[in-house]
Amino acid sequence: MFTLQQMRAAHAKVKSGADFPAYVQEIKQLGLLHYEFMVSNGQTIYHGADDLQFSSDPSYTNKTISGTVSPQLLQQIIVEHQQGKSDFLTLCQQVANAGVAKWIVDTQAMVCRYYDLSGNEIINEPIPDNGY
Repeated sequence: MFTLQQMRAAHAKVKSGADFPAYVQEIKQLGLLHYEFMVSNGQTIYHGADDLQFSSDPSYTNKTISGTVSPQLLQQIIVEHQQGKSDFLTLCQQVANAGVAKWIVDTQAMVCRYYDLSGNEIINEPIPDNGY
């Protein structure tokens, strides 16, 4: 099983969106099944086998999530982040502005799903096995 310290150490290696696929592979190997990232405050809820679950503390001050969802803008934000054009905190603010309340990274299906304030899926983005 994994620990919060292992999750933090893996995440610390991510410098841009281009590093994300390798990060997901690493946390998958540690036994993480999926995690939920709350855009409003940066809290992450980690899920593993046998109902293992724990949460990080919020990692930044509260952000307002837009009630207007823009899938097209979100897709553009994701592509630019994958190209290394934004850092993580910029990504968080941009997706909040595009109406994203949380995202879930599923290491089993290798997808990242983005959700609005009502819990509706906005985008289901495949995570490549070997980078963007």
